[in-house]
Amino acid sequence: MAKNNRPKNKSLSNIVGDKEERKLQAQRSNKSVWAGLGLFGLVGWSIAVPTILGAAFGIWLDKNFDQDFSWTLSLLLMGLILGCLIAWNWVRKEDKEIHNTNKDGNE
Repeated sequence: MAKNNRPKNKSLSNIVGDKEERKLQAQRSNKSVWAGLGLFGLVGWSIAVPTILGAAFGIWLDKNFDQDFSWTLSLLLMGLILGCLIAWNWVRKEDKEIHNTNKDGNE
């Protein structure tokens, strides 16, 4: 048996009107496929840049300071973790912004 997802105090015409308004608002926002690809690029660069900088600094430390462990691998891993945290934070912020525009949570 199918569940009725409508709130009890809203009529069918109000629900349809709300959905149509959200659809029109989404069309007006001018977000395209290119915007989505740009977001993927931003996430990729936010991971790649700290990882490469960590590896480069680690190579410099390995050349100038002799240690029993590899600075390159350590800082590469730290840069990767930092980049993933930055990307996660960015995606979380974008998701929150998208869900804030959709006030009642229905699609």
